[in-house]
Amino acid sequence: MSLFPEEDVLTREIETWRGFIEKLPLEDDKTIMTKLLVECYKYAVAINNHDHPFPGEPVVMALLLSQHKLINQLKSIIRSNQKDNEFEDE
Repeated sequence: MSLFPEEDVLTREIETWRGFIEKLPLEDDKTIMTKLLVECYKYAVAINNHDHPFPGEPVVMALLLSQHKLINQLKSIIRSNQKDNEFEDE
């Protein structure tokens, strides 16, 4: 039994991805994929509160959400930099 029972399903699901990670060709890819899966722990409550018998679906959704948030942050930074550059050009 885990000290964090809400993470049991997530932890087991992440372990099923280990074979995939090991077969990735580049060490950088392995590192990135491992970090992405660790990011899923932010969403452990939601992942473990699903009605689907396949826990991979919520894990993939958590990965997509994490990536979407990162993309939005980067877009915001780019927009901010573009505005700064416009002011410098004037």
